[in-house]
Amino acid sequence: MDNESTPLSLDDLAVFAAVADAEGFSAAARRLGISKSQASAAVARLEARLGLRLLQRTTRRLSLTEAGQAALPHARQAALSARDAGEAAMALRATPRGVLRVSAPMSFGLLHLAPALGAFARAYPEIQVDLVLDDRRLDLIEGGFDLALRIGDLPDSTLVALPVGRNRNLLVASPDYLAQAGEPREPADLARHAALVYSLSPTARDWTLTRGARRETVRVSGPLQANSSLALREVLRQGLGIARMPWFAVGEDLASGRLQRVLPDWELPSQGIHAVTTARALQPPKVRVFIEALRTRFGDPPYWERGEVPA
Repeated sequence: MDNESTPLSLDDLAVFAAVADAEGFSAAARRLGISKSQASAAVARLEARLGLRLLQRTTRRLSLTEAGQAALPHARQAALSARDAGEAAMALRATPRGVLRVSAPMSFGLLHLAPALGAFARAYPEIQVDLVLDDRRLDLIEGGFDLALRIGDLPDSTLVALPVGRNRNLLVASPDYLAQAGEPREPADLARHAALVYSLSPTARDWTLTRGARRETVRVSGPLQANSSLALREVLRQGLGIARMPWFAVGEDLASGRLQRVLPDWELPSQGIHAVTTARALQPPKVRVFIEALRTRFGDPPYWERGEVPA
């Protein structure tokens, strides 16, 4: 049988996509659970079948050829289709199982997702969670993710977003800071206070507050900005200023009195917390049970707003 009539191997396409995305055979092999030599052989078979070189190999780096760049999106889709087919068959089994690859924001993942994994692992011992924490919004298909946790507005896309909780934002400061600097009585007072700013927010230095029909936006300034809510929380505890914070990051501090709300009669924008997945006719059991476990654990209102810590 000649090459043109030989169908492409879905397994080889999946290996090629993994190697391209991981930018190396070793990293791709670890992700796929195969040896480096098996990964190399799969790509070699695919290149031989196509009669084209897909990857340019040097001693220092791996890069896509023009043919590889053209083939990669189709290889990713073929790999996803093959995985879906296998998982649809596995869905007939009673026990959720397999590798569950999850993306989540760094601070939320450390504070609320990682602590949930112990109970989940005990409840579903045949699921292996592969957790990737990154404040960037990683591409689900390119990264091989089963789902991602996203906080905030979601752009229109072909992805499916399922609510699992909510995030409310608050203005907070330490009692020591407020005792020294005075407590703001109106939003305009924030302009004269030391603001601690979350640098990744598109409105980092413009804080908008509402109360009933009133809406005020205040330009703030201060001694520090950071790209981590956890870093800002540490500085808040040291009494350096006021910050606009997600409640999930400061719930325990508010409950203990280590931090307190500023302008509590005013509201800041809140966001939904969603589990985002690729559109599929049938979600794998491992995805369904994980989403349901998060909904149950977070609660409504979420436990961080109630000042509680789940067991």
